[in-house]
Amino acid sequence: MCNQSKTTPHRHSIHCILPPHMLSEIAKNGTTPQREFAIETLSVDNSFRNFRATNVASGAQRQMLAAMPGTTAALKRTIYDAGNEQSLPGDVVRAEGAPASGDASVDEAYDGLGATYELFFEEFKRNSIDDAGMPLNATVHFDEDYDNAFWNGSQMVFGDGDGELFTRFTASVDVIGHELSHGVTEVEAGLVYEGQSGALNESVSDVFGSLVKQYGLKQTADQADWLIGAQLFLEPGPNRQAIRSMKAPGTAYDDNVLGKDPQPATMADYVVTVQDNGGVHINSGIPNHAFYLAAVAIGGHAWEKAGKIWYDTLLDARLKPKSTFRAFAKLTRSNAEKLFGVGSAEAKAVIQAWKDVGVL
Repeated sequence: MCNQSKTTPHRHSIHCILPPHMLSEIAKNGTTPQREFAIETLSVDNSFRNFRATNVASGAQRQMLAAMPGTTAALKRTIYDAGNEQSLPGDVVRAEGAPASGDASVDEAYDGLGATYELFFEEFKRNSIDDAGMPLNATVHFDEDYDNAFWNGSQMVFGDGDGELFTRFTASVDVIGHELSHGVTEVEAGLVYEGQSGALNESVSDVFGSLVKQYGLKQTADQADWLIGAQLFLEPGPNRQAIRSMKAPGTAYDDNVLGKDPQPATMADYVVTVQDNGGVHINSGIPNHAFYLAAVAIGGHAWEKAGKIWYDTLLDARLKPKSTFRAFAKLTRSNAEKLFGVGSAEAKAVIQAWKDVGVL
């Protein structure tokens, strides 16, 4: 499944957008084709679990690159086509500056990489994943009927969906932003993908994935839907809205095939489990909800203040690989006070948000 090994949880990973508990429900409850699609996806995810690319720059490498003459910010995207096979990266089908290909998956991936780069560069002054101009690569049409998208430490990989439950996984720009943000977290904080630190890892990706979508739509916090992956379902509806909701964790979906969204919104419902690396895709609902509450209380565009607080916290040297929710919450409070002042409306909103979810 899309998680990390228990022996070295911070060393070997791919990060997938569809959580294993959702795929397991489909494998139990779906039609025969749906069950087959889910089982195949789980199998593929498991086979890729221990793959880790080595070209994500370390902190020392980033400092060296940043100091090199001529190192400038420049978006460089390359989209590959796997031809419905599992080999990566595949054949180049669109490079930086090339016109639209006419293939929806190719062009959505290209645009989504650009949208994510733009948010981080324009609002947080970050030059790509590693802050040193790392090229952004993505492979589309991965495997047959593959129901997932993942970041493998080097590039994005997108399946086409099964054509019954899920459409192509390039269709949601917040999914692209989510997966690329795993790379930022890996470079900056190295949050161990297990337990609360793993749930924080997932939550940070949901936060910035949602901000990528909001930034593109120029939405204020109260205008945003705060849904993750809302465009992935072929037949969305009130019981099948998205794969996660930051506004109301636990309400994103509830039907006979997908099961019920298990995410808690507060610590009162924290899920203790050995599955999914200690529930990293489940308990992420708690810090997700805290960010939503803080962003709405602060108001305006969420990336301008709430997003800046979370981004500075991600870069904070006090954030440790095994940080808990409480430790992360204290750092967001500290960074809010540093940015906007002790006793400021922004700092109070952050503190109250964490109190409301039972962390502080």
